[in-house]
Amino acid sequence: MCLKMKCFNCFYTKRSDHHSHKMTNSSSKASGEPPVQTLTSQPNPKHEQPSKQDCKETAKTTQSKQEQAEGIPKEDAVVLKEWNFKTSESSITDGKTGKMTARPQSVNAKEPIKSSVSEKGDMTDSDEQRSLAKRRESKENGTYRLKRKNTMTQEKDSRKSSTTSSKKRTLNGPRRKLKKDLIPNPEVFHKIDTHAINAGRELRIRKIFSVQAITQTITEGASSDLDKLRAIWIWLCHYIEYDVQGLLGFSEKVFSPEQVILTGRAVCSGYSSVCLQMCREAGIECRKLSGYSKGGTYQHGKSFRNTETTHSWNAVCLDGQWYLLDACWGAGYVDRDKKAFIKRYEEFYFLTDPENFITNHYPEEEEWLLLESPINIEEFEKGVHKSPDFYRLNLTLIHPKHFLIVTENGEATVSMSFPQLVHFTYGISQLSGEKQQELSNSMGFLTSTQNSMKLRLMPPKPGTYELQLFAGKTPKTISFICSFQLKCPSPKILEELPENPHVCWGLQPDAKSLGLEPCNYGNDIISLGSGSFRLVLKTTRPLMVLCELSHKNLDKTLARKCLAIQPEPDQLTCNVLCPYYGYYRLSVFVRDWANEADSFENAGNFLLHCTAGAVSLNELFPSGLSSSCGPGIQTLEAGLFEFSHTEALVYTQQGKCDITFQNPQDIDLLCNLNKEQGDQPASLLSNHILFTHNGSKVTISISLPESGVYKLSLFGKTSFKQEFTFLCHYILKNTSVNKWPPFPRMYRDWKKGSVLYEPLVGRLEASSWVKFRVQVPGARRVSVEGDQSVDLQLSESGVWEGKAFTGKGPELHLAASLSEASKNTMSFLMTFSVVEPEHEKGSKAHM
Repeated sequence: MCLKMKCFNCFYTKRSDHHSHKMTNSSSKASGEPPVQTLTSQPNPKHEQPSKQDCKETAKTTQSKQEQAEGIPKEDAVVLKEWNFKTSESSITDGKTGKMTARPQSVNAKEPIKSSVSEKGDMTDSDEQRSLAKRRESKENGTYRLKRKNTMTQEKDSRKSSTTSSKKRTLNGPRRKLKKDLIPNPEVFHKIDTHAINAGRELRIRKIFSVQAITQTITEGASSDLDKLRAIWIWLCHYIEYDVQGLLGFSEKVFSPEQVILTGRAVCSGYSSVCLQMCREAGIECRKLSGYSKGGTYQHGKSFRNTETTHSWNAVCLDGQWYLLDACWGAGYVDRDKKAFIKRYEEFYFLTDPENFITNHYPEEEEWLLLESPINIEEFEKGVHKSPDFYRLNLTLIHPKHFLIVTENGEATVSMSFPQLVHFTYGISQLSGEKQQELSNSMGFLTSTQNSMKLRLMPPKPGTYELQLFAGKTPKTISFICSFQLKCPSPKILEELPENPHVCWGLQPDAKSLGLEPCNYGNDIISLGSGSFRLVLKTTRPLMVLCELSHKNLDKTLARKCLAIQPEPDQLTCNVLCPYYGYYRLSVFVRDWANEADSFENAGNFLLHCTAGAVSLNELFPSGLSSSCGPGIQTLEAGLFEFSHTEALVYTQQGKCDITFQNPQDIDLLCNLNKEQGDQPASLLSNHILFTHNGSKVTISISLPESGVYKLSLFGKTSFKQEFTFLCHYILKNTSVNKWPPFPRMYRDWKKGSVLYEPLVGRLEASSWVKFRVQVPGARRVSVEGDQSVDLQLSESGVWEGKAFTGKGPELHLAASLSEASKNTMSFLMTFSVVEPEHEKGSKAHM
């Protein structure tokens, strides 16, 4: 079968391309149309001219062998050699008499009539061949058959000896150039290609269908055999389409060169026959080869042994060396679903290196492998089916070497190397009889770097699978590269991996261009012994980051409470909580920090496996966290630095903590503290926060009322902005059972530089004396206001001090005069609540 990618089978009967077909142009004459040029048997002087000196003997011996294989009598071989094209003739004539003649072909009664195989089943051309056999028998008398039989053995021995000599000369001659050396760039053929295409179009318009005329026209100006061959190749690929209608039985198949040229359609045999004739016209030594092929409909494990050859292609001799080409596969492919030929030129099959050609082509005669170390048909059957793109991308398959992969301990691998960045994806189908069920890629773990790729396969169920790999220089140019068959006797894991729409695990191979440094994460499954994980990625420039967490039991709302992201100028940190056991996908997306118009791109995907210590749903991160947790790029841009707590998570076992940092630009700061209570909205706990400004140093004192998870939000405002802008979030985790009282409530006039030394609690006992020590920059007067007013005195150290009686409350206010105009204008700075002592509350309750 002639198979190209996911395309088609080339069906042909091996002998059919040698059948004689009469052609007539009577209809064109009657209608006044230009005469159709057809094949005649006039002698062609070109065929009498020898080709390259290195190819002369090879031409004779190989042609003789081919004639024998095709069953053409020796006398008929002379007629074949002297074919030519002549205008205004519609039949094949004898070169000597000018009369019509049918080319006799021998029929071996011992050999069964060969048949071709279709996608739908076996089909034969037996009726046509029986008719041909009768015509042959009418031409061949008993004397000729007896003479033929007596001389066949002698001719066979002679040809075998000659061919053996030819093989030795070919293999031991000058080393064949690789295609990349012979053709460094196909653009060198631009002029030749353009001429062949334009000339071919003109010939079609003029209804010229002569091999001689076409060959001479399209090779005009060609200075070498390579240039002539290129013109022939381009014409074949652009002006002959695959005969889909004939393949499907909707029309008679086209085999002969004259009908191929006239109709512009052919199966593989037609392509190779026309190529052979055109090369002869151009003085290029050419062979038509038959053999076996692999392609889109090829089934892994299929045996070609003891079967009919199913495809044909050509070999040509250039500068004393043989090269391979397949114009049928170079012209395009057949869409089996649409039952239509898709024209898509494929440069790969022009003078393909034998080491690459063997991937999908195996000749009937081993010498035409053209390999220094030939392989047998069994090795060809085991070989991995690869596409031209596999070689275009310069991929090297490291493991496995054969198409069949069997898992060991439930796991199998495919690995490749390449010189430049390549993007990969893959598809998996489970085989059940002749049916295929397409599966997700959740059974594979693909990792890729700048120069290598590894795919670990872990099927969750036993069975047989088909694996197809795709690759490209960019994610948008990915195409099929190779395929395998995977057998899994016993699975390694019983749980499917999470879906990964981005395919690649670990950092993307182009993550460096996105601003990320290489990391040690992601080359393997990350096993977690607890329900938390901290991913740190180094960066080459400031990046904005978004993360996505996926698990089979995790919805989007809950997933957001499992992530806390901290972007810093030189690194990205993502804190992850796992509330369930099993596998998680953590995907990271980045863009440049300064370019807000840029879209986020996937930079990496990490497979986490939580096996112990899953986090309680009540201990997840607070809702509404931004993508800037902890000090980072935003706080640095605001001018804040030297944070005492550099990470987003702050743990306290006492229920109290101080967060300090430098604020040299004296921007106004504001903090909010809240805690979620089940399904209830988060309660605001601002009186559990106390700001202290000491020069450029800022201290945020936090006193938590109970255990649990809190969110601290920091805002800042400069003199250039009218509103406070968000700077960062802190997540506070308190494990203390202590219930600490709140701080006094602060007001707007409690400004930078203000420090409360005593008292540091916001609840004062009623009917008690309390010492106050406070620093208020610029104050002209400071007092404590309650049942009675008490002025504090300014000490030599700049601290306002004094004692005040709390009375019965309910509140006590700290006030200051901040205006130079009047000492009597007072502004509230803080408010303290006054409460009864606990023992008095108990006494009143007892009464």
